[in-house]
Amino acid sequence: MDQKYHQISVDETLNLLKTSTKGLSASETTERLNQYGQNTLTEQKKSSLFQKFVAQFKDLMIIILMIAALIAAFAGDVSDALIIFLVIILNAAFGVFQEAKAENAIDALKEMTTPSSRVRRNNQITTIKSVDLVPGDIILLEAGDIIPADVRLINTSSLQVEEAALTGESVPVNKNTASIAEKEISLGDRKNLGYMNTNVTYGTAEAVVVATGMNTEVGHIATMLNNVDQTTTPLQKSIVHLSKILSVLVLAIALLVFVIGILADRASILEMLLTSISLAVAAIPEGLPAIVTITLALGTQTMAKRNALIRKLPAVETLGTTEIIASDKTGTLTQNKMTVEKVYQNNVLTDANNAQIDMSNLMKAMILANDSQKSDAGLIGDPTETALIQYNLDKSNNVSQVEKDFPRITSIPFDSERKLMSVVIKQADKPVLFIKGAVDELLQRTTRIEKNGKIVDLTDSDRKKILATNHDLAHEALRVLSFAYRPLDNIPDEPSSQIMEKDLIFVGMVGMIDPERPEVKDAVAQARSAGIRPLMITGDHKDTATAIALRLGIIESSQTDAVITGSDLDKLSTEELNSSVDKYSVYARVAPEHKVRIVKAWQNKGKIVAMTGDGVNDAPALKTADIGVGMGITGTEVSKNASDIVLADDNFATIIVAVKEGRKVFANIQKAIQYLLSANLGEVLTLFFMTMLGWDIFAPAQILWINLVTDTFPAIALGIEKAETTIMQRKPRGAKSSFFGDGVLSSITYQGLLEGILTLGVYWIAINYPFHSSYALIHADALTMAFATLGLIQLFHAFNSKSIHGSIFNKNLFSNKMFNWSIIISGILLFATIFIPAFNDVFKVTPLALEQWLIVVTGGVLMLIIVEIVKLFQRKLNK
Repeated sequence: MDQKYHQISVDETLNLLKTSTKGLSASETTERLNQYGQNTLTEQKKSSLFQKFVAQFKDLMIIILMIAALIAAFAGDVSDALIIFLVIILNAAFGVFQEAKAENAIDALKEMTTPSSRVRRNNQITTIKSVDLVPGDIILLEAGDIIPADVRLINTSSLQVEEAALTGESVPVNKNTASIAEKEISLGDRKNLGYMNTNVTYGTAEAVVVATGMNTEVGHIATMLNNVDQTTTPLQKSIVHLSKILSVLVLAIALLVFVIGILADRASILEMLLTSISLAVAAIPEGLPAIVTITLALGTQTMAKRNALIRKLPAVETLGTTEIIASDKTGTLTQNKMTVEKVYQNNVLTDANNAQIDMSNLMKAMILANDSQKSDAGLIGDPTETALIQYNLDKSNNVSQVEKDFPRITSIPFDSERKLMSVVIKQADKPVLFIKGAVDELLQRTTRIEKNGKIVDLTDSDRKKILATNHDLAHEALRVLSFAYRPLDNIPDEPSSQIMEKDLIFVGMVGMIDPERPEVKDAVAQARSAGIRPLMITGDHKDTATAIALRLGIIESSQTDAVITGSDLDKLSTEELNSSVDKYSVYARVAPEHKVRIVKAWQNKGKIVAMTGDGVNDAPALKTADIGVGMGITGTEVSKNASDIVLADDNFATIIVAVKEGRKVFANIQKAIQYLLSANLGEVLTLFFMTMLGWDIFAPAQILWINLVTDTFPAIALGIEKAETTIMQRKPRGAKSSFFGDGVLSSITYQGLLEGILTLGVYWIAINYPFHSSYALIHADALTMAFATLGLIQLFHAFNSKSIHGSIFNKNLFSNKMFNWSIIISGILLFATIFIPAFNDVFKVTPLALEQWLIVVTGGVLMLIIVEIVKLFQRKLNK
């Protein structure tokens, strides 16, 4: 909102907005709706299905493959061209389908917003759709409501608002209507304003709408997101890098063969052009884009089952490279609900689970001095008060019966100055005042204490012990509430704090905290063992953040200097932060701009950063991070739209599950790439040396058939291999990782050479030890045997590729059923071209004798044996 409404009075606000407490008329609301538009956040324009489809063809390998197909069609090989185009179109269609499916999953999450608001129009209270709110509308708020627009409070009654979505402050803020003199003041300190998407936790209020839609504070942050550069993921960088390498390889080899063939006068220009096309087809793994997409899509489905919804396919793999996970505290690391952990009663501090409070005055004070309300959705009210009720429910105390047996007569509401809240309860003999509040304030009004059912004077020793216990609990970041009561002889006509809240009998106190999720500590430990550094970035207080970080193992007790606040960050220049950011693991009391600075500082260290968040204040950092992780339950629409992944359960442990899946996805893509490129290198070398030696060479249809049948199906099946048991004990790959790391490039090289040597060896044997006297039949058999050997070698090599360095015999070799079927189907399709006479002419092959098949099979088996021997030596050398 442009106007500083916190500075002006209620009357000035109403006059400025040309409205009154009676509300707007129907004609005024229509006019303003036309002027300001609907109260919604503008979404970024989505791509149409056609645009999504066209985008699939921007990959460099796809473009080169399309050029090769066009040349093949021009040269007369229409069938080859059609098969290539079919592969390309199927890949594009699958990519479009998966993108649309991901968008639909996110659209479903958008149903979690507040649909309606109570307003006063024409001096009548009515309920309208929140999207129809306009500036000047008078709205009514109560506990449980989500504020639907930015508002200036007109009157309040004990109003408390949770503004964590906007400011990161997890504890509700006490609101009032008083004007504030300061012009420049943080959002969290504007106590007379309410903001869109924040939650009323206590009390009631009446307010005037001062801004809607994109003009709200939430809308301003949504606008900021458009100025954040889109991050390129490690997977996208690796694929682009791979495409460039292959493109250069394809052009260089094809040109070399074409030039040598023409200079040596081996064939006509057209025939050498077809040979060059054959080499291009052999060099390009045309199935790779489809394999990457399918592997990512399968990873997406697996993650969705584990509550991680993927908005962008590359994000699946990016998590696998993550080195830093910067997590919000409230709701992600913690349960986002205050919970009673400690109980102080009879001058003894005990764990809440072990405390005996049944039908005690402490129990009555917890239940009766409480404004929580029950609803179908659960308990509604201030988090500390709902925690007290929930604690009694968990202890099987009959809350409803206590409330019925001891009805409330009157109350003195909580206020931020005296920090107390009291109620007068009707009992059989005389009324009783029950009171709760801050320990120091309550003790000033206390003269006696209840110990084991007996009431005695409160001694200095008792007072010191209570205050010391309060200090210890507060040091552990527990929020402490104390309780007391006082029998009354009569109830004054005008109850007041001065008259009634004195001569109290102290009965105990409780320590509460928003506790860590039980599974998060193990998840943090697992992250550390995987070489990932977990960070906490929160708007909460330093002490609270430190306590939770210690409990979760994010920091150790000796690392309290690893905590820094937003105000301390402001004192650091960008260069100073970049050089010192790795000193800190907890960032407390931070603002949205701090979160962006922190993420960028880690990225400047060369780290891949995953950032989690649920609030509007998190959105810029979510978009800046290499991977943004939004919250599906508590997350705002802005934060979800800025994210790459949305957690349906808001749970940090789910991120670690997703990291494991991401690592598995990369490992499987890497296996597929090693398999494909070593196979294609074998094809290229075979063709190249066949050309150089003057031998007959494979026809484009033969090469493409091998690529489609023996390359694609097993490679896709490799994409769903189970994660290796040590995958979460390895260090993250990091920003500079590539598919060729970890010895993959050398493996591709020697395995491709081995494939070529074995295939050429079989061709040589067929020529030098012929089964026919006819020159044409000898070379036809040799070409067929080489064709069958190359295909069979790749089927055997697929088993080698199930583990890059590990022996295939150390794991369940046939555990991947899809892989088993892919080998069987590929083998049938490959050898059908030889065994079925009708296919012989199409694929230019001849039937083979049994002795010839034995030579072919020997070549295939040798591939499996030799690679396993090499991997054995590699493992021994690494050890």
